[in-house]
Amino acid sequence: MTAAVRPAGVADAPWLAALAERTFRETYAAENTPENMERYVAVHFGAARQARELADPARLTLVAELDGHAAGYAQLLWSPAPPCVAGEAPIEVARFYVDRPWHGRGVAQSLMAGLLERASGVEARTAWLGVWERNPRAIAFYRKSGFVEVGVHEFLLGTDRQRDLVLARPLPSRHG
Repeated sequence: MTAAVRPAGVADAPWLAALAERTFRETYAAENTPENMERYVAVHFGAARQARELADPARLTLVAELDGHAAGYAQLLWSPAPPCVAGEAPIEVARFYVDRPWHGRGVAQSLMAGLLERASGVEARTAWLGVWERNPRAIAFYRKSGFVEVGVHEFLLGTDRQRDLVLARPLPSRHG
């Protein structure tokens, strides 16, 4: 099944904020303390924060919809890459989440294809991301999507310093 992928707009902020927080909690709550989850969520989620991100010209948020429902979202971020990302013109996959009811239905593949197409369309040549080393499902998906491990970096969840794997992949040229 192919999900429709479209750019999110500021008007999407309220429901997208709820989806973002829910998918984050579903992904990480079982492996982290409630206190650290609450600290992180309080700073990084909410409709106002989401509206700011959607209005930020350094970010592009895409939404995957299936059967008329929001099934997932992803975000590209133009920001400096860590030194371990050696590819040219890097762009970060800052967020990539599929809502649990839509797992296994092709949503992640549609969302990734849309994300990589958009990244190539803005002349990025390398996509990179950080993924928690204790998230084997995501690691397997990213590897299947052509990403390879190029390093590690620290991620702070509340007060817990965690280790993310840094993965990267070349992007096809629009002119090639």
